[in-house]
Amino acid sequence: MTSTVALRPYRAADEDAAIALWQETWQLAYPAIDFAARVPWWRERWRSELVPKAEVIVAECEGELAGFVTIDASGYLDQLVVSPQHWGSPLATQLVDAAKQRSPRGITLLVNKDNARAIRFYKRSGFVEAGEDVNPTSGRPVLRMAWVP
Repeated sequence: MTSTVALRPYRAADEDAAIALWQETWQLAYPAIDFAARVPWWRERWRSELVPKAEVIVAECEGELAGFVTIDASGYLDQLVVSPQHWGSPLATQLVDAAKQRSPRGITLLVNKDNARAIRFYKRSGFVEAGEDVNPTSGRPVLRMAWVP
């Protein structure tokens, strides 16, 4: 049986679920980092930087938040988060497609260079490597990636 996933705009009532999902997914991707300790920082960033400055599209499945993507007016995709229960499903592609619809002139993003799974996904989604950088918060090396229609 396949569950139906619905995409919709973010609502303020989604905040706790979105932050918990962010913590869960990043903790799985980088188990050596204590993401629980980063939640207060992330909540402040979520409230002050992402929600006011980007469109947030959430994916809901059976009443639960299953993922989200953020895309700002410049076409910068800051976050793509998908519940581990939906890894390997079409959900991430649906969220990226929603971001592409909202930014039809192109999208840029940064992805950790050691996140091979994400890099493969973005390449399959039509993104190309567009340079290298260092994340100013974590100090980790990142790839700049771009999608140009």
